[in-house]
Amino acid sequence: MSKKPFVFKQFNVNQDQCAMKIGTDSVLLGAWTSIENNPFSVLDIGAGTGVLSLMLAQRCFAELIDAIEIDDNTYEQCVDNFEQSTWGDRLFCYHASLEAFVEEIEDKYDLIISNPPFYSEDFKTENTQRDLARFTDAMSFEHLIDSVSKLLSEDGIFSVIIPFKEEVAFIEIASNYHLSPNKILRVKGNPNSEIKRSLLEFSFHKSDINVNELIIETERHKYTADYINLTKDFYLKM
Repeated sequence: MSKKPFVFKQFNVNQDQCAMKIGTDSVLLGAWTSIENNPFSVLDIGAGTGVLSLMLAQRCFAELIDAIEIDDNTYEQCVDNFEQSTWGDRLFCYHASLEAFVEEIEDKYDLIISNPPFYSEDFKTENTQRDLARFTDAMSFEHLIDSVSKLLSEDGIFSVIIPFKEEVAFIEIASNYHLSPNKILRVKGNPNSEIKRSLLEFSFHKSDINVNELIIETERHKYTADYINLTKDFYLKM
C-alpha cells in the first residue's frame, strides 16, 4: 500500500490507513459546493481522509470545520491530515457514529457536506473496512438525511454526491424532511458515457432548481475546460 501522500496545491493528504482513497467524487464535491452564504460552521459527515474539510478550509473562512469519522484508523489519519495542514486550528474530527453525534451535539451547521458510502448492491469484498466505507448499510440515505435535517441551520445548505441512479429516490426522501434541492450537477466521464454521479445541494427553502451537466474528459486525460476550471485550485497539474 502506498505511503505517499496525495499532494494538492495547498495541502497534502495521507491515505494509507483509509479504506476509501481520494477520488474524483470528493474533489468534485469539495470544489462545487457553494460557499456563497459565507458559512461560519461546516460539518463533514463520514470524513475519511478529511479531504472535503481541507478543501473547504482552503476555500472559505468558516471558523469551525467539524468532521465525523467512525473507523478507528481512518479517524486517526484524518486527525493527522488536519494537524499537518495550515488550517489545523479550524479543523476538528470527532470519532463517532452519526447517530451518537446527532444525540450529543446541540449546535447547528451553516454547511453540511458528505460523500456518503453508496453501494446498495448485495456485493461484499473480503475487506470489512472498505465495505464499511462503501456500503449504504453503514449509513443509509434515510439516516443521513434525517440527521442532516436535525443538524442544519435554518438558512444552511447540505451538499452531497450520490450515484445518478439514486437521484430521484434521494430527493424524495429529502422532501420528507423539508429539504428541497436548489442545485444539481450531473457528471459524465466523457461525452458518450452515461451520467454517473449527481451532486446535489439542498436547503429548507424551495427555489427553482439550477441543473447543469459536467463532462470530465473529451478523451483519456484530455480534460474539459469546465472540469479544469472547477478543480484547478486543487490539482497540481491543472
